[in-house]
Amino acid sequence: MKRSAADIREDLQAHVDFLVEAGAGFVIRRSGDEAGSGAPAAAGAALPPLAARPPQTSEERAALEETDRQVRACTLCVLHKFRTNAVPGEGNPAAELMFIGEGPGRDEDAQGRPFVGRAGQLLRKIIAAMTFREDEVYIANMVKCRPPDNRVPHQEEIEACWPYLIRQIELIRPRVIVTLGRTPTDSFAPGREGMTVRRGKFGDYRGIPVMPTFHPSYLVRNEGNRELKRMVWEDMQKVMALLGRK
Repeated sequence: MKRSAADIREDLQAHVDFLVEAGAGFVIRRSGDEAGSGAPAAAGAALPPLAARPPQTSEERAALEETDRQVRACTLCVLHKFRTNAVPGEGNPAAELMFIGEGPGRDEDAQGRPFVGRAGQLLRKIIAAMTFREDEVYIANMVKCRPPDNRVPHQEEIEACWPYLIRQIELIRPRVIVTLGRTPTDSFAPGREGMTVRRGKFGDYRGIPVMPTFHPSYLVRNEGNRELKRMVWEDMQKVMALLGRK
């Protein structure tokens, strides 16, 4: 579908806004914590590849909607006791690019949508800077309910939500997955190094390239650090190149 001049101008402005926040040096120079043990992602190694599967069917799209309904009614782990709303994920059900974060925060729990707080606003600027519209990508989290006080999800909570997330990936079949922060990176691109070392290097999940990068909340907490934004932009440029966006 042909895009209007207004849509193009809006995307360009969002792109410029993100780059300006990062600083001039960030534009010119284009080009953590210790990791956990990984798991349960290792289980995916024995599953069939997803990258070469045929296009999504209407039945699979309906199955994705059913998965959302199951998430909203889920009581498999203790997190359901604390939630206002479960947050299944949102976006294009056949997206070529999927972002996976850690879990919902306060704003996400209140609205039932992923990445709507300050970190979410930054993520959406990054998406626009990559020349994607929000309705072209899919955004999800490792756990679908907010951990108390925004703590890191416990392993049993991740394991309880894992089948939902894997089902989403199987049905959406993105061409690239971006993991935001250590928690999803430990599952989809495990390693012993910290995020500073692991970011920017493609991993693989069932034939789908996985790009680890810093979580937007880490950038928000270190908003004066332009080097972090530069590194994230380098990571996203690699994703753009793989998807033919640059």
